Amino acid sequence: MTEQPQIQTHAVKRLVRSRDDKMLGGVCAGFADYLGVDVTLVRILTVVGTIFGFGSILLAYLVAWALIPQE
Repeated sequence: MTEQPQIQTHAVKRLVRSRDDKMLGGVCAGFADYLGVDVTLVRILTVVGTIFGFGSILLAYLVAWALIPQE
């Protein structure tokens, strides 16, 4: 009896902006889905990072909004 090779398929995880769960551009929801964490946590960290980072996170958010494709 010959053994058949088993083919394993792995879904490629892509970072995309969310269409359904978005407040502004869907970037936080996309990151939360990609990382497997709660979207509320990502949003809170984004706001706190924007406040304490003197707007640098806001600039990163805008760049991500422009570069990350929508799902």
